[in-house]
Amino acid sequence: MNSATPPDPAARTAAPSAQPEIPVVDVRQLLGEGREIVLMHLGEAYRLRITARERLILTK
Repeated sequence: MNSATPPDPAARTAAPSAQPEIPVVDVRQLLGEGREIVLMHLGEAYRLRITARERLILTK
């Protein structure tokens, strides 16, 4: 029989993260006055656009 206390789940989430903070970029910084841009990733073009309902769509 094991009498050890189970680990506290809160202790796992309270530890500082080893990952760097994720940068936050406002979409308007990327798009400026426009509604779409082309992003290049590993030689592939991706189109980021704002729809008529003000949602974002990223397509290849």
